Amino acid sequence: MSSAEPRGPVDSSRVPRYAGPATFARLPRLDEVGSADIAVVGVPFDAGVSYRPGARFGGNAVREASRLLRPYNPAQDASPFALTQVADAGDIAANPFDIDEAVQTIEAAADDLLGTGARLMTLGGDHTIALPLLRAVARRHGPVALLHFDAHLDTWDTYFGAAYTHGTPFRRAFEEGILDTSALSHVGIRGPLYGKKDLDDDERMGFGIVTSADVMRRGVDEVAQQLRERIGDRPLYISVDIDVLDPAHAPGTGTPEAGGLTSRELLEILRGLSGCRLVSADVVEVAPAYDHAEITSIAASHTAYELTTIMSRQIADAR
Repeated sequence: MSSAEPRGPVDSSRVPRYAGPATFARLPRLDEVGSADIAVVGVPFDAGVSYRPGARFGGNAVREASRLLRPYNPAQDASPFALTQVADAGDIAANPFDIDEAVQTIEAAADDLLGTGARLMTLGGDHTIALPLLRAVARRHGPVALLHFDAHLDTWDTYFGAAYTHGTPFRRAFEEGILDTSALSHVGIRGPLYGKKDLDDDERMGFGIVTSADVMRRGVDEVAQQLRERIGDRPLYISVDIDVLDPAHAPGTGTPEAGGLTSRELLEILRGLSGCRLVSADVVEVAPAYDHAEITSIAASHTAYELTTIMSRQIADAR
């Protein structure tokens, strides 16, 4: 990016929040600013789901809910859109009938965006998309630390013989050597599994698990500290499946599980990671057809806002 003043969101004191195109946080489109430090990009793909479909509509639902986001983030004492240029890069159009081709398309498009020097804040889509995004990020940073917020492990081998699904991305990433196995963590895991072998396989890959009950018992500050220590100064990718939240806070998702995090707990843990070297992130599995009063989309938009703020502060501090 040049040293020119970043172009920020539409002024809501002049144009009502509900008017105009729904870019993320009412930010300019990437083609309007030419280049960006952080590109918010949608991936409307959900052919990898194993239960309820609909996450292909998640990115635009999050954009609509993000109309109410304001430019100053008091929790992180930062104005992310004034510190760096953040822009909405539109959507990556992936083949909904061919998962293998879709994965290749997403990887190539992410690679192109990262090649401009931008970091990615990706709005899914189902969790299948995390694999091609990680491939593109690792191409620039080497194997990355992964912090995965989810009710589910997503380290299963296959579904119906399919290698690329929303339940398998992190096993594939492990097998491909694109993860730093000394710094892998799940947060929010809960609910029934297919068998104890699921946990054994996950441990063999190097993942540590912080369950939703752990968060409740130990508190967000202690959990964030543990995660910071595990991540260290490694390049970090954060992947947030919105079903990490309890269905009371995120009903609009494909595989809900009782007993999850509150939206407050998720946001506070993320804020506690502001010192980590976050190189890109995603928020996935928002399925608005099952939502009520935009509860899930609002939680997802605030999650993406906190992640964007972390990246923006780091970029600005490095200049």
